[in-house]
Amino acid sequence: MNKLYKTVSNVSLGLVVTLAVASCNQNANTGTTAASNDSSATVANVNEGEKIVYINADTLSEKYEYYKDIRTKLEAKVKKAQSDLQSKGQAFQREVAEYQQKAAGMSASERQATEERLARKQDELGRLDQNASASIAQDESTEFNNVYNTISEYLKKHAEEKGYELVLTYSVSNPTVLYAEKKKDITSEVVTALNKEYQDKKAKEKK
Repeated sequence: MNKLYKTVSNVSLGLVVTLAVASCNQNANTGTTAASNDSSATVANVNEGEKIVYINADTLSEKYEYYKDIRTKLEAKVKKAQSDLQSKGQAFQREVAEYQQKAAGMSASERQATEERLARKQDELGRLDQNASASIAQDESTEFNNVYNTISEYLKKHAEEKGYELVLTYSVSNPTVLYAEKKKDITSEVVTALNKEYQDKKAKEKK
């Protein structure tokens, strides 16, 4: 049987956190939302006056709870699908082995009928494999698109409030930013705010 599925744990937020914001939004930083106040109150105004900042995508992937929960959920789906297919594959292999043991004592018509049935089962397993892979891929696309939208919406709002003209992303695996001053790193405040928004959303859903 085919080995399927992408390794969900290797999915990077990379480009997900890249967002350019027009400089005409600079004046919007005079008013902030509750989420922004909560996230940045403990952070000194180290980024005040900066127009170009960046986010460490590796840190965001490691600490953003929503992303981690989605990744864990998708990994569980992959594991279950693989387990189900493995179980069906082992059952099929047992049927093949049983047929091989009994083939010599079968008539030609019985052998033909059994081989045709086993061939159909093999084709069915192949389709199950493909369908499971397609389903996982669709789930992954949907879930990470939701993550992308959540991050993008927050960063747009945050950039408007702070007057950032450009928010870049940095990752060790995709170092498009080769050097940046530490004072331009807004990862900590963004992660804090995103996690607060996510926790608030989960709390509301439980009510």
